[in-house]
Amino acid sequence: MTDLTILSASEMARADALAVKSGVASASLMEKAGEGVARVIFETFEPRPAAVLCGPGNNGGDGFVAARLLRQAGWPVRLGCLADKSALKGDAALMAGLYDGPVEPLSPALLDGAGLIVDALFGSGLARPVEGAARAMIEAANAHDAPAVAVDVPSGVNADTGAIMGVAVKAARTVTFFLKKPAHVLFPGRALCGAVDVVDIGIPRATLADINPHTYENQSALWAGAIPRPTFASHKYDRGHAIAVSGGRLKTGAIRLAARGALRAGAGLVTILTPSDAADENASQLAAVMVREADDAASIAKILEDRRFTAALIGPGAGVGAQTRGKVFAILKSAAAAVLDADALTSFEDEPEALFGALRPGDVLTPHAGEFARLFPDIGMLECGKLEAARRASARANAVVVLKGADTIIAAPDGRAAVNVNAPADLATAGAGDVLAGFALGLRAQRAPAFEAAAAAVWIHGACGRIAGPGLISEDLPEALPQVMRALLAPPDAPSA
Repeated sequence: MTDLTILSASEMARADALAVKSGVASASLMEKAGEGVARVIFETFEPRPAAVLCGPGNNGGDGFVAARLLRQAGWPVRLGCLADKSALKGDAALMAGLYDGPVEPLSPALLDGAGLIVDALFGSGLARPVEGAARAMIEAANAHDAPAVAVDVPSGVNADTGAIMGVAVKAARTVTFFLKKPAHVLFPGRALCGAVDVVDIGIPRATLADINPHTYENQSALWAGAIPRPTFASHKYDRGHAIAVSGGRLKTGAIRLAARGALRAGAGLVTILTPSDAADENASQLAAVMVREADDAASIAKILEDRRFTAALIGPGAGVGAQTRGKVFAILKSAAAAVLDADALTSFEDEPEALFGALRPGDVLTPHAGEFARLFPDIGMLECGKLEAARRASARANAVVVLKGADTIIAAPDGRAAVNVNAPADLATAGAGDVLAGFALGLRAQRAPAFEAAAAAVWIHGACGRIAGPGLISEDLPEALPQVMRALLAPPDAPSA
């Protein structure tokens, strides 16, 4: 689990401090960081002239260590520093003193003849937009043909949000320490990191118990143990009965995509509740998914009195307005877990608190950025970052929030959050989000916990997208799911002898 943990800049600073408190010398942490950078360079690149760009802080100190080791290995090195060497302090000054080569002023001229650029300007410590000589240096590095290796985080990228602080280094590779930072998994910073190497610098794992981080990279180790697996004694009702609420005539395709996704995700039964005017439209397109007429909130509430219905989805193609709001409340008053998407969220644009007051911690909301802005207009992703925005929204709504995008965030009311990294760009196609809602529905129908079910649905969705590949359409995603699940889950229990 700890390998999936992501630390904010302040949490990483605390990890450093706790390591020092435990007896690890701070200079040793810096030496090992620089060694890690050099090792990755040696493993990745043939010897070539290197330009090492150092800032005035600890990131620059890491750069001095890497430059020393490159020189010792016979690489031609030019090192430029944003500050005068005599102005450096602490461990950075110590490592600068151990570097036996010339230190030049930071300028684009350093890049003349370079075959590799080492970016050790700012790392995680940047708190304001890049300006002046540093900006000119970064722009020159980005315009140069040589690949760049970033130390910790590409300079100019906000470590906690992934935002670009005016201008940022575009790295071919990033070497970070102990654990990843949010910028390594959040766009746009993620796009500037290149391949990310995490190196051990001697920080004890025990420091995590004091830090108590709650951010993770969304991988199967985070939730695989919570995904239900049928046994030979199971029957379909053990696997849950999911409800998917359809929109009206000519607006039914989205819910059918979701329903098939729920069935593929393992729900034992799936029933579409459809307005009577769309019953034939839905029934003519379905086989394993059942169809039942339900024209209004009262009829949905009556059906959900049957506690064999374990989860319900509403939103895809539902229509925006009072009728959808009534149906949402009918679901939230039942025992069924709720997955709310699309129109079910937009219908509460003018009265979000009414929705928040009815939600339960086991419910799941799946907004894209536009729907999120309508439901949480005062939580600005640009101001606080996507990760923090999702966390705030989940706490306010008292439900799991899946903030969709290329770097989908899954956030729980208890503060846990996971960042998804496996989604291919091919998923930007009509209906893909409906299938994702269906995957979450199917897992919740099987009583998987809400956060784990949502995180699993997002990861599985990305994995299905990778299998379907370029040219995929949303109908392909449920059909790819069995291949994904075979790789995730062990075979059913063998019968006893």
